[in-house]
Amino acid sequence: MNGPATFSPLYRQIKSLITDRLQAGEWKPGEAIPSETDLAQRFGVSQGTVRKAIDELAGENLLVRRQGKGTFVASHREARAQFRFLRLRPDEGEAVQPESTVLECRRLRAPIEIARRLEMRPGDSAVLVQRRLSFSGEATVLDSIWLPGAPFKGLTAERLDAYHGPLYGLFEAEFGVRMIRCEERLRAVAADAQAVELLGVAPAEPLLLVDRTSYTYGDRPVEVRRGLYVTRRMHYHNELS
Repeated sequence: MNGPATFSPLYRQIKSLITDRLQAGEWKPGEAIPSETDLAQRFGVSQGTVRKAIDELAGENLLVRRQGKGTFVASHREARAQFRFLRLRPDEGEAVQPESTVLECRRLRAPIEIARRLEMRPGDSAVLVQRRLSFSGEATVLDSIWLPGAPFKGLTAERLDAYHGPLYGLFEAEFGVRMIRCEERLRAVAADAQAVELLGVAPAEPLLLVDRTSYTYGDRPVEVRRGLYVTRRMHYHNELS
């Protein structure tokens, strides 16, 4: 015997259809999507239903409304998105863009834990990127970034060095992988030998470990990132509502 049918409001169905088109690449990051009137005609619903679907997608940072210009696909290259996934802020003054130094980029077999979190088979090809972020010349973040090998074929240290902008902007523009949400776990840890060498901290100095899994459309995991943060003059900032 079948279970009870699951009811989905009409605007949620339209939201799902629009998301499908975003995932398929019909409208690229930074491009305008069709007007609400055009989408209403396309999907055979009212303009109000489309507007409600777009409102939710804008609230989830997948779309951006621009007064007098229309609605656009959100992009990690926009200034408004630059600190969405980097929550480190100075104790005093305004947030500034960090300088990125790529320490390593190599392709190898995915360790068991990384494969599990990226929903890959153990031993599948993965890319490991290690980089250091410096704020105003001070080494502050040491990132170890794991990516599935197939979508990031051709990613090299040279390509990373040549790109000037947020890392997620590169993934979006050159590899067609858009990070739309992430889950993070935070924990206090003591600096190990690698952190001492690369961040210039004292042995066993307290650091903030930020362990992140990032997802693209369809809740598909596409990044595991472990960042060690120096918080002498910085703090992790978040807003809850």
